[in-house]
Amino acid sequence: MPRRAVVIGAGLAGMLAAAALSASVEEVIVLERDDLPDGPQHRRGLPQGRHAHLLMAGGLAAMDDLVPGTCMRERLLAAGAHEVALGQGLVALTPEGWFRRWRHEGPRMLTCSRALLDWVVRATVLAGTDVRIQQAQALELTGDVSRVRGVRVSTPDGERELEADFVVDASGRGSRVLKWLKELGLSDIREKTVDAGLVNATRIYRRPAGAEQFPVTLVQADPYGGRPGRSGMVLPIEGDRWMVSLAGTRGSEPPTDPEGFLRYTLDLPDPIVGRLISGAEPLTEVRVSRSTSNVRRYLEKARRWPDGFVVLGDAVATFNPAYGQGMSVAALGADVLSAELRRGGVDAPGLARRVQRGVARSVSAAWAMAVGQDVWFPQVRGARPGVADHLVARYSRRMTKAATGSYRAATAVWDVTSLATGPSRLLRPDAMLAALTGPLLPALPEPPLTAQEWRIVRELDRTRG
Repeated sequence: MPRRAVVIGAGLAGMLAAAALSASVEEVIVLERDDLPDGPQHRRGLPQGRHAHLLMAGGLAAMDDLVPGTCMRERLLAAGAHEVALGQGLVALTPEGWFRRWRHEGPRMLTCSRALLDWVVRATVLAGTDVRIQQAQALELTGDVSRVRGVRVSTPDGERELEADFVVDASGRGSRVLKWLKELGLSDIREKTVDAGLVNATRIYRRPAGAEQFPVTLVQADPYGGRPGRSGMVLPIEGDRWMVSLAGTRGSEPPTDPEGFLRYTLDLPDPIVGRLISGAEPLTEVRVSRSTSNVRRYLEKARRWPDGFVVLGDAVATFNPAYGQGMSVAALGADVLSAELRRGGVDAPGLARRVQRGVARSVSAAWAMAVGQDVWFPQVRGARPGVADHLVARYSRRMTKAATGSYRAATAVWDVTSLATGPSRLLRPDAMLAALTGPLLPALPEPPLTAQEWRIVRELDRTRG
């Protein structure tokens, strides 16, 4: 009897889950309610789609394992994505000072528009597997608390039941999974929201001639100063463009008008972002999004869990996008699914529960990083810093300070922020020694740019007479 898997949602998490399932079942159907573009265009249902997205090393490595014979990195680079080495290609002002640029490259990340990334992943999965996409909206799960047996769907031709041996909910931030599980008899799942009121504002610029190798430039928010957070970033994307994304927490939201947008960049702790864009050619208006809260569903802690059903991506947890974790967490979750399927197939007893608990490991790491900082912003809703948060913040700040002038500390920070390893990396003896020793080099008074890069800044800067 042919085996069928159904995936709800054709976004990044859904397509990666479909790729993972394709080697274990005869048929994989991806349900998507929205019309999907034929190329790298923005689509409805992705509120953060027009803002900055970083694909970290851990997430990229997971993607490369999911479609046999395919290198996702090479496909993304061929489509116009940029590869950035954290050790050399990133200029970042942290609350503890400027990070240095080292001779060693460190982990790499990819930068591009979310539209390009989704399109490349979708096209790669469809070309390399027998996965097919069907326009339909999932209405409810079928089965019972012991096993999910399919999905009731609404299609242009009416409602019907779609039977399946395995179902994955990858429907994103708006998932109705808690309602669906309650209808099956599972109602003990806790949900937590931590909302710093972050607003993102993004504008696209033409990349200036001669700035092809200009580093990703980031001014981070300071969660510890007792004031609303403000941050800004310039990163290269496909089509010879710069994406400039600003973010402000409740009480310091970035404006939507072009003049206010520029003023906001110049009022950041360092004006480097504003100096760069003041003379660059804008290609779009300012786009704003407010769907930025951290939300986690503790599915792995349910007393019972139905066989044949797994939840991945934003349907499990969403994170403040300022930390660049969501896509990588989705990829790591799909990789957990793939690994468990290789061990025993879709009929392995307890498969779904093992996957859900495995997914929780990367979710927990990302949650700790995001919420551990967001709880310190004024007017945050859903949490307040406790004793443990004070201890973690104290150590984290010490480690970040050390990383401004210690290569050993910097590598530990890179490994964790790139999701190549978990937060326990910061507790290894070499990392702890680096944190205790502190920075070995003096603090930098200004961005660590080369002479050529400073020349580009001066040529673009329209803020000074």
